[in-house]
Amino acid sequence: MMHYLPSLVGGMLIGLSCILFLVLTGRIAGISGIVGQLAAGRAPWINGAFALGLVLGTFLYLAIFGHWPAVTITATLPIAMLAGLLVGFGSRMGSGCTSGHGVMGLARLSPRSFVAVITFLTTGIITVTLLRGSL
Repeated sequence: MMHYLPSLVGGMLIGLSCILFLVLTGRIAGISGIVGQLAAGRAPWINGAFALGLVLGTFLYLAIFGHWPAVTITATLPIAMLAGLLVGFGSRMGSGCTSGHGVMGLARLSPRSFVAVITFLTTGIITVTLLRGSL
């Protein structure tokens, strides 16, 4: 059970932050929208606080568990940058990201979010399968 504790705590914190954002602002906590408003310079103060909380959350993890999570990145820098651009483009094109659609949209039983999440997951599965040469 202890193996799953970091993921369980992380999921609970994500849910709590989404609920708080909805209660305080009346808006959905979609990270791409929040960061997009910050980048455009037209974000309310709470968007900055929410984004800051994302960064500070890594330090909270360190304080709770006493170590950084083990992360291995095998992609080259150009591939990682291309992937980031494609994710950003896709989240704009899909009117939201996994946090907006996957966490908030599914919780509200949004049909559009259900389709978006199925599309995210299917595309991810196909991409990993192709890159690993499993076909």
